[in-house]
This record gives sequence, structure tokens and C-alpha cells, in this order.
Amino acid sequence: MNCSEAISTTYSTNENVAKYFHVVKNKPIQESTKRAMDIILSSAAIIALAPLFLLLVLLIRIDSKGSALFTQERIGFKRKPFNMYKFRSMVVDAEEKFEQVKDLNHTNPIMFKAKNDPRITTVGKFIRKYSLDELPQLLNVLKGEMSLVGPRPPLPRELDGYKHWHYVRFSKTPGLTGLWQVSGRANIKDFDQVVGLDYKYIKNWNLLFDIKIILKTIPVVFSGKGAS
Repeated sequence: MNCSEAISTTYSTNENVAKYFHVVKNKPIQESTKRAMDIILSSAAIIALAPLFLLLVLLIRIDSKGSALFTQERIGFKRKPFNMYKFRSMVVDAEEKFEQVKDLNHTNPIMFKAKNDPRITTVGKFIRKYSLDELPQLLNVLKGEMSLVGPRPPLPRELDGYKHWHYVRFSKTPGLTGLWQVSGRANIKDFDQVVGLDYKYIKNWNLLFDIKIILKTIPVVFSGKGAS
């Protein structure tokens, strides 16, 4: 059984999670406006940040061998897998070396965060601190696989540790930023608390909430606090 088939099997027992929590409210006008805002703002950001993109590509390629762009399978809205884009902050064979470093995890058993991960490159440490490695996800936003604001999309392997109620995360399009990012990020160790923030966002979602999170994200990114 491949990864996608295994995910589908897991999801088949969780089809009514969102309905169970009664958190998905139909707001067609606001949802259409959110999508329009995603397209306009992500397009504008890609154009405005193009020189920075080129600089980061150059620095990454000089610092270590391999492509500057990294794709990784993530799980998105309604549990659909997609390829998420990032600037490469680790050595090219980082995924193959995961088993060697998994004991360095300093957060919860489901997510992986290591302050001194030996796979991270010199340039990688800098771009991860200021979340510059996440900028290519603007392409995911433009494609509709992600939104500017929403729950973070997990890795397929993380689903092995999910409780039933954790699947509520998939009732909303995943985001480039979200309530978790502006509430402490890697400093929040308890995964139930992470999903609790997602639940709060989904249950109370409206456009104003998105705008507030975007505005709060800016100082968080510049400070580098909670990054890992």
C-alpha cells in the first residue's frame, strides 16, 4: 500500500469529523472574497519579492549542493495530499537521514522540531529563523492548494499519531500562516494545544480574523521568535 492509499484508508473512518464538531459554517460571500484576496495578495507578493527570491536561490546554491527549491508532500483541505513548496534549508538527503535525527525532537511526539538539527545548512538556519523558507508557498496559495491563513498542513507520517478529533484541521484550507504561528509557534509543545488553536480559528473564522492574523504575522516573522 502506498502513502496516498494508506491516507485514504485512515480518512475513511473520519468522514464526519467536521460535521461532528459543527465548526464549518457556510459563508459563500466571505469564502469567495477570501479566495480573491489570496490570488491578489499572493500574486502581488510574488512579483514584489522576485528579487529576494533570486537572491535566496543564489545563496542556497552557493551554500550547499542541490536545488534551491524543495517540494514535500503535505495533507490539505479535505485530507487531499499536495506538494508544498519551500526553499531548501537542509542538505539534499535530509529526508533519508530523518531516522538518524528523530531522537533530537524537542516538541511533541507527532511533530518534529530540533533546535540543533545537523541537517540544516548555514543559510538554512537564517531563512528558517525568519520564515523565508516558507515564501515559495505563495505559489501553493496561487494554485488554491493553500490560503494565506489557515491551519498548517501536516506531513503524512504525522497522521499516525492523530486522535479522532485532530482531523478537524482538514475542514479548512491550510495556510501560509495561522493562529498557531502568531501564538508561539515552536514554543507550543502540546499538540492538542496546536490543534486547539486550529479549532478556535475554524470555529470563529471570518475575513476580519484572517486580516488580524496576517497583521500579527509580520512582527512575529521579523522578530524570529518561536522559529525552529
